[in-house]
Amino acid sequence: MITLTANDAKRNFGELLLNAQREPVKISKNSKDTVVVMSIRDYEELEAMKAEYLKHCFESAKQDLAKGHVLDGQSFLNAL
Repeated sequence: MITLTANDAKRNFGELLLNAQREPVKISKNSKDTVVVMSIRDYEELEAMKAEYLKHCFESAKQDLAKGHVLDGQSFLNAL
């Protein structure tokens, strides 16, 4: 992953856009990683993966509930 400073990203915005279409670009400010710029295609794929994962978790939880595999809140907190 390419890393740019915020100033470099501002100065070379066109290059940033071109690079971000090939791979995500990390931007740092004051020596701290701040944001990642990525193509809309990569962003949409990431959002779709997140949605599928949440759907999987929900379906798994529904199956556990139907089988009676439940844990009361206090037991859960105590296990932590």
